[in-house]
Amino acid sequence: MTVSVLGRRLPAVATYVAGLGVSLFLLLLTIGVALWQSERSVELNQSVRESLETRSQLRLLLRNLQDAETGQRGYLLTGDESYLEPYLASRDEAPRSVELLEVAAGDNSERVAETQRLRELVAGKLDEVSQTVLLYRNGRRNEAMLIVESDRGKQLMDELRGIIAAAEAREQTDIVERMAAVDRSAQQLRFIVLFAGILLVAIGFLLVTAVRNAMRELRTSRDEARSAHERLLQEMGGREQAEAKVRQMQKMDAIGQLTGGVAHDFNNMLAVIISALQLAQRRLARGETDIARFTDAAMDAARRAATLTSRLLAFARRQPLQPTVLDVNRVVGGMSELLRRTLGEQIEFETVLAGGIWRVNADLSELENALVNVCVNARDAMSGGGKLTIETANAFLDEAYAAANIDVAPGQYVMIAVTDTGSGMPPEVKAKVFEPFYTTKEVGKGTGLGLSHVHGFLKQSGGHVAIYSEVGHGTSVKLYLPRTQLAETDAPLATPIEDLPPGDAGALILVVEDEERVRTLSVASLRELGYTVLHADSGVQALQVLERNPATALMFTDIVMPGMSGRKLADEAKSRWPTLKVLYTTGYTQNAIVHNGVVDADARLLLKPYSLNDLARKIRAVLDEPS
Repeated sequence: MTVSVLGRRLPAVATYVAGLGVSLFLLLLTIGVALWQSERSVELNQSVRESLETRSQLRLLLRNLQDAETGQRGYLLTGDESYLEPYLASRDEAPRSVELLEVAAGDNSERVAETQRLRELVAGKLDEVSQTVLLYRNGRRNEAMLIVESDRGKQLMDELRGIIAAAEAREQTDIVERMAAVDRSAQQLRFIVLFAGILLVAIGFLLVTAVRNAMRELRTSRDEARSAHERLLQEMGGREQAEAKVRQMQKMDAIGQLTGGVAHDFNNMLAVIISALQLAQRRLARGETDIARFTDAAMDAARRAATLTSRLLAFARRQPLQPTVLDVNRVVGGMSELLRRTLGEQIEFETVLAGGIWRVNADLSELENALVNVCVNARDAMSGGGKLTIETANAFLDEAYAAANIDVAPGQYVMIAVTDTGSGMPPEVKAKVFEPFYTTKEVGKGTGLGLSHVHGFLKQSGGHVAIYSEVGHGTSVKLYLPRTQLAETDAPLATPIEDLPPGDAGALILVVEDEERVRTLSVASLRELGYTVLHADSGVQALQVLERNPATALMFTDIVMPGMSGRKLADEAKSRWPTLKVLYTTGYTQNAIVHNGVVDADARLLLKPYSLNDLARKIRAVLDEPS
């Protein structure tokens, strides 16, 4: 099949692939240049900040020395010790400013020599002031005044002012040059984005035009086929030729639908790419460099158009809990090394694990996430270092505590306390810490979802969280999980891909999935594992297959399907064939077998996406369960 592009006939598939390939190349090139320019702008802005800091330290140094000199003269004239307060403060502050200037000088030989001379002059000036003060205190005022009148101090200050003025002028020149470089970078990036956007629009226009031409030709061919079909029926009445024309017409219709689908997908991709690039261009025009989300959106659209993969689930959907019986001491012990690395060397980390700890029934992954969230918050509250302690204990929350906390049921709990020696929280902050999106951190440093996630997980698990905090002394976050009488079971070890549980050709499995590609891959995976597999694309068809194959051992069904849902299908099938085992799968988390965030106890669920290893172990586990 060919398409018309600028009056030339080109192979359709090659044209679409070439257009998409060029678009992806331009997009990747634009993103790469944008990221490089953004990084360069960040480096230039950092240089500007360093120059401003250097100027600030130079001015602070000069002001300190001037204050010291003023205090000296006031003291020599009046003998009042209060005049020496600026000198005493400058005696500590001035050398500190010189040290910061030496750090800023780095390995620049000119600036190193400059700061070395500043250190000598500062030391000389402070020595001159100190000497006159000491002489005055010892009753030798005339000698002190002679030192002042010798102009030694004035010469030191004049040289200091000269060096500082030259350094400030140099830093100001550097700032102006770097700001100009930032502006040039932004201008270059705007030109690149505009050029790439124009090329993408042009390529998209050509491809859309080619697709429209192809569809028009297909419609013309379809109409001609229909006319030919009608003429043949009227003139020849030949059944065989009529059927051939009908088949040809159907092929044309199928090709037309396929071409229309390609145009639809590519138009969607172009809409996202063009919009994202235009938004990035507008931001750059305003001098903003935060365009990552727009370039990410454009890249995502290109990947979807090229690979036709399914969309990712929204990040905000809650995952269903799958609780298991846990020993919290074992959980905390297993996380100790991870937490030490997370906290860093400045934080002293300690665990205090109680003996005879009770068991809890909770989701292991969510419990680990909750502990990490709390520990990271504690680390951020100890910016200068400190100590973090994780303690476990058995606890009983009585009726009085439950009355004071209406969401708590009295009874036996296992407590995990995370205590830090950080800055603590005032009451007004503590009252809001569990609110979603509430954070006291700087913009970009936190989402405000950490503790609200911890609170929600504990509530789903029947537990409780309490915070005790005192400003300047630290915070203790106590997680309470209800005690369970169930016996602890060892967590199953991950099965390597080469050691998959063996399949059984005698076990007949029915795969029910309305999405053809997913169904095809599921069937192929199960057959690869050694099972005998049937498949259906709907609940109605699945029941028909079961009627013909009542010996089916397991039904592997999607939950969300048009018409009959997976849960309704399972209920109907189990009522007819009670020994049939069911394994659900879904890409959604809020559905018929998940209630209040917890998977139904009688439901066996495998969440999408899953690996071949996950599928093998889950199928084997369900088949091995007693009927």
